[in-house]
Amino acid sequence: MAVMTVLEAVRQAMLEEMRRDSRVFVMGEDIGARGGVFLATDGFLQEFGEQRVIDTPLAESSIAGIAIGAAVNGMRPIAEIEFADFVWPAMNQIVGEASRIRYGTNGNKFAPLVVRMPYGGGVRGGLYHSQTIDVVFAHQPGLIVIAPCTPYDAKGLLKAAIRADDPVVFLEHKRTYRLVRGEVPEEEYILPIGKADIKRAGSDMTVVSYGLMVHYCLEAARKLSDEGVEAEVVDLRTLAPVDRETFLESVRRTSKAMVVYEDNRTYGIGAEIAATIAQDAFHDLDAPVVRLAGPDVPAMAFAPPFEAEFMLSPEKIAAAMRDLAAY
Repeated sequence: MAVMTVLEAVRQAMLEEMRRDSRVFVMGEDIGARGGVFLATDGFLQEFGEQRVIDTPLAESSIAGIAIGAAVNGMRPIAEIEFADFVWPAMNQIVGEASRIRYGTNGNKFAPLVVRMPYGGGVRGGLYHSQTIDVVFAHQPGLIVIAPCTPYDAKGLLKAAIRADDPVVFLEHKRTYRLVRGEVPEEEYILPIGKADIKRAGSDMTVVSYGLMVHYCLEAARKLSDEGVEAEVVDLRTLAPVDRETFLESVRRTSKAMVVYEDNRTYGIGAEIAATIAQDAFHDLDAPVVRLAGPDVPAMAFAPPFEAEFMLSPEKIAAAMRDLAAY
């Protein structure tokens, strides 16, 4: 086992896949000589050359459009959107085109591309470098949406995404890049897309989350354990297709459920999870399903007090856990 950060795991996954398959190439803003704004592709240009490490103009619509064209013609592009906040000009290409290629051609064409997007707050990024945009893509059939939170998951799921025959939106929380470290096998491995993971076993409640919030939930669960409450933490890992069976089975055992997500509360991923639990595990519940998320404001502010007000924290999550445990 090697210990590495989430960012190092992402980089290693791309390196291994580019060395394995000559059809895999990377493209995006500043990814060549600079190695990417987070250095995820540092050294790639020197190893693979300009034909497979393509610095693009500052035009997200062309990044996604060119990636789609390459994908339907047999290549396996990894397109980087420098920050998820900048993806909006490429929405027609990703949501309107890539997601529909298999369906629209009766399965005769595929779009095996990965769109990597650093997302999320807590990094003093302000309005245009802090957004959580997962629900927009998870809502669209035909897109796979992945949001890992550990180095092990990031590497195994990114390799799976690169080999998938459908378009994948691969979300990487910026705050986990260098903050989160973990063991990663040195031998080859791939994780299944669409399978959640129980990060902590417990019997008193089920807490469902993904991305950075998983780590906050785990920290909160450790606090509650000292108080005699054992929370089970389920990491979705894949947002579309979502693994309903894993979190439903957990809720049926614990009889209480909380969904924690960083995005605006209304119409978020948590609404879908809560609705699924209410529909399919209603008779197992001893309390209403709790949604804990960010406020319904247009964006996360730069000022530290406002950013802290928007962002969840282990303390906020622990307080909500206590309320649910006492219900």
